[in-house]
Amino acid sequence: MPHPFTPLASVPVDPRRARVHEEGWQSWSPSGAYALGAAPYRPANANWATVCYRPGVTVPAGVFQGEGLLALDPGDGSPVRLWAAAEPTREVPSIRLAVRDGVAEVAADGLAKEWTGDDIQSVLGDWAAGLGIAAPRPAPTVWCSWYEYFTQVTEDDIHENLRAMDTLDLPVDVVQIDDGYQRALGDWLTLSGRFRSRAGIADKIRSRGRRAGIWTAPFLVDPASDLAAEHPDWLVRDTAGGFAHAGRNWGHDLRVLDTTHPDAAAYLTEVFTILRAEGYDYFKTDFLYAGALDGIRHADVDPLTAYRSGIRLIRDAIGPDSYLLGCGAPMLPSIGLFDAMRVSPDTAPHRRPEADDYSQPGQDPAEFTGGGRQWQHGRLWTNDPDCLMARPAVETREQWAAHVESTGGLMASSDRLLSLDEWGVTTTRRLLTPRGVSSH
Repeated sequence: MPHPFTPLASVPVDPRRARVHEEGWQSWSPSGAYALGAAPYRPANANWATVCYRPGVTVPAGVFQGEGLLALDPGDGSPVRLWAAAEPTREVPSIRLAVRDGVAEVAADGLAKEWTGDDIQSVLGDWAAGLGIAAPRPAPTVWCSWYEYFTQVTEDDIHENLRAMDTLDLPVDVVQIDDGYQRALGDWLTLSGRFRSRAGIADKIRSRGRRAGIWTAPFLVDPASDLAAEHPDWLVRDTAGGFAHAGRNWGHDLRVLDTTHPDAAAYLTEVFTILRAEGYDYFKTDFLYAGALDGIRHADVDPLTAYRSGIRLIRDAIGPDSYLLGCGAPMLPSIGLFDAMRVSPDTAPHRRPEADDYSQPGQDPAEFTGGGRQWQHGRLWTNDPDCLMARPAVETREQWAAHVESTGGLMASSDRLLSLDEWGVTTTRRLLTPRGVSSH
């Protein structure tokens, strides 16, 4: 049963100057500051509400809502107020704000503490610093296959770009193979027909003095996979006796791996142990929201406990020296688990997202939410603003490159490198030159 909302504060505001920061549930959920008269970004359809927002949560019209964090600049010169989850890795309350007769009424459906500060980004940063998370280690520079090849990437594409890095003298530390090498979500060790040898290509990457990286969506299972057919008991169930629904993507209604099931946990450990043994030591873990979905699991634990234990299984398998990047991840429950974190929805070769839903791919939503979460960088993890795309076919590539560079976060290129013109090569080389981690 949902918890009732209990009042936290009543704050007089200047309706013309006040601003409210909403923190979204996961990487792709819109996050940022709004004027009181603005309409916050909300899901355009039910599927995106599951895949990109906080599932099962509907925000009333005319109400601001942050998941675990909500900040208010009253606009009248008084201090900025922040309401934050009391135990952010264990319980993430929804915190609401509605304005009536010039007064902001704030309420939450769980425990929250109040902070004050000079501005929205600084008070959020002070809250994060107060958690005492160790400073992240310097991030490697990365080339990623996704934004050029998407799911159709081939082993030959990787080899071509590996050679091009040498030809163009690009300072790429990690060559990361994204979605497309595997036959199905869940069957991570079974190759698609476009790849010949996972270990072989890792060896080739390493022989050129670079590190091998690989993508997984460890908590998602394709219903057409061998895993789903052979081990239905490894999947999270719903209260009706069917399978918990992780939304629709890749043309399938996706299911959720139950990492509290001992055999499923052993399988997940096996997958990452093998990938690490094959020479991969940079792991992009994606669509992680699925691990925190409600459902009936083998162990009687709450979803956030199940999620964190699943991530720890992965970390234990890959070892402390491997680099772990989260994406599509519930933000506050991920604190303390990752080296780097995607802090925005996907970028794209275009600016505007589909249906103007700011959880969907596009440069506009990636810049909005990435900027709104700049306070996390260097305090909770290294921010990943998503990949640089510098090829001529990319819309407003100069503006997107400037955003990526301004974050000081994880720097990753995602072009077919031989398609870059002089500006693209120069910009990519500059952004991939390491600068270290600094907070803003």
